[in-house]
Amino acid sequence: MPKPAPLHDVVIMGGGLAGLTLALQLRQRMPDLDVLVLERRTHPVPAATHKVGESTVEIGAHYFAEVLGLQAHLAQAQLKKFGFRFFWSDGRRDIENVTELGASRPLPVSSWQIDRGLFENFLADEVQRRGLRLEAGALVRSVRLGAGAEPHEVDWQRPGGALQTARARWVIDACGRAALLKRQLGLARDNDHAAHAVWFRIGRRIEIDRWSDDAEWRARVATPTRWLSTNHLVGEGYWVWLIPLASGSHSVGIVADPAYHPSSAIDTFDKAMDWLQQHQPRLWDELDGQRDALQDFAFFRRFSYDCTQVFSAGRWALAGEAGRFLDPFYSPGSDFIAIGNSYITELITMERGGHRIQAHAQVYEQIFRSFYDSTMALYRGQYGLFGDPEVLPAKIIWDYCYYWSVLAQLYFQKRLTDLASLSHLRDELLLCQRLNDAVQDLLRRWGQVSRRRNVRRMLDQAAMPWFVELNRSLADRLDDAAFRERLRQATARLHALAAELLQHARGEHPRLDGGELQALLQGLPEAAETYEPMLFSATETPSPAGGRGLG
Repeated sequence: MPKPAPLHDVVIMGGGLAGLTLALQLRQRMPDLDVLVLERRTHPVPAATHKVGESTVEIGAHYFAEVLGLQAHLAQAQLKKFGFRFFWSDGRRDIENVTELGASRPLPVSSWQIDRGLFENFLADEVQRRGLRLEAGALVRSVRLGAGAEPHEVDWQRPGGALQTARARWVIDACGRAALLKRQLGLARDNDHAAHAVWFRIGRRIEIDRWSDDAEWRARVATPTRWLSTNHLVGEGYWVWLIPLASGSHSVGIVADPAYHPSSAIDTFDKAMDWLQQHQPRLWDELDGQRDALQDFAFFRRFSYDCTQVFSAGRWALAGEAGRFLDPFYSPGSDFIAIGNSYITELITMERGGHRIQAHAQVYEQIFRSFYDSTMALYRGQYGLFGDPEVLPAKIIWDYCYYWSVLAQLYFQKRLTDLASLSHLRDELLLCQRLNDAVQDLLRRWGQVSRRRNVRRMLDQAAMPWFVELNRSLADRLDDAAFRERLRQATARLHALAAELLQHARGEHPRLDGGELQALLQGLPEAAETYEPMLFSATETPSPAGGRGLG
C-alpha cells in the first residue's frame, strides 16, 4: 500500500500577494504551523510584474508595514506614496487651468506605491526565510475537500513532472482570478458593477509636475512632488491612473463604465492610445513618443466581482482576488487582503486550538460582506459623477471620511475580530452604513443637476484641519472605552458632514430632492459635537500662495 502524502496544517494555493502575506501572518501567529504554498509561476518574477494593485491606502500599508513587520523593505525598496490626486482634465492639455484635488503636503499616516514584482519576490524570499515551504512552478490540478474531520487533498505538479498530492487540515484558495474553489463550489456572484479596465507599464517615469511651466501651479505642491501621488485624470464615465513604480516604470490604467465608454474603444494598446488622444491629450503627448518603452498590456471586462462565501467552518477559505474584487478607484485591494487574511488567520488559530468555529465563520462572513457592500456603494452607479468638478470633490471627501472613521478605525485599533465591541457598537455601525448609502444617492441626484464648473483651483486636503486630524487619529492606540467613544464620535461626524453636504447641494440647487438622506437626517438627533464647516467651496479660486480648503 502506498504511503499517504504528508499532512500539512495549511495548503495555500497561490503564491501572489494574498497567498504570501497570509503565509507570513499565519507563521507570525503560530510559529510551529506547517504551511505549504503552491505557486504556478517560477521565481523570481520580473520587476514591474504585470499585476494591478500597486497603490496602497492606509489599511493595506499598515498591514504590510506593521502587522507583517515589513517596514524596512517598504522604506528601502518601494516608493512612499504622496496620497491621491485628481485632475478634471478631460479633453484638456492645460492641466494648470483645471480643478485639482490633492494635498499640498503629506498627511500624517502614509502609504506606499508597490512595485509588485519587487514586492512579491521579496515576500517569496521572506516566506522561505521564516521556514515556510514555497513550491514555485507548481500547477494545481484538482482539489478534493474532505468531509467532516477528513483532510483535504490538493493534486499538483510541475510542468512535465509527476502528479503529487498534498494533504491538509486547511486549504486556502489564493489563486486570484483563476478562483479554483469558487468555480468548483459554484460561489460566483454578480455585483452589478460592469466597469472594465486596461492597464499597461511604460519603462520610463511619467513626471506630471513637468506638464506645465506655470509658476503658481508648480508652487501649489512643494515636496514631495505630484508624480509620487496616485494621480487620477477623470472625466465622465471613466478615470485614468498614473502610478510610479520603484523599478523606474510607470503604471497607466483606464477604468471605464461601458455605458459611457464601450470596451471595444480601449481593448488594445493602439485603441487605448487613440482614446487617450481624445480624452487625456496631455498624457497622450507624454506617451506617444515612448511607445517603444511599452512593457505589457492587459484588458479585463467586468473586472469587479463578488462571491457568496469566502470563509467556511469546513476548513477552507478564499483569499484576495480568489473571492471578491471591488474597484481600483480608491485602491482597496490590499485593504481587503489584509482584512480577509486576518479573519482567515483567526479562524485557523481558533480551530487549531480545539474551538468550534461555525458561529465565528458565519459572523466573520457577515461582517466581511458588510464591508464589501459598503465599499461597493462608493463605486456602483457613480461613474457618471467622475467628470463633475463640483460633485466629485465633495464625494471624495465624504468617502475618505467614511473610510477613515469606520473601517480604518476598526482595523488600526485591532477590533476586526472583537465581536464584543462590534456587537456593542452595532447601532452606530448600521447608522454609518445607512448614512453612506443615503449620501451616495444624494450625490447621484446632485450630479444630475450640477453646473460642473471646472475652474482653475486646487482643493487642498492638507488645508482642512479636521481632515488631517482624522488621518492622524489612525495612529492612536485606544482601550475599549476610548475605542467605543471614537466610533460614537465618528457617527456624529458623519452625521454632521452628511447634513452639510445636503445643505451645500441645496444651496446650489434649491429644488434638489434630498431623497433618503433628507428623511434619514430628520429622524436623527443632532450631532453630538459641533463641527466647523468641512466642505470645499465650489466657487473659490486659489490665491497665488497655494491651495484652498473647503469652506
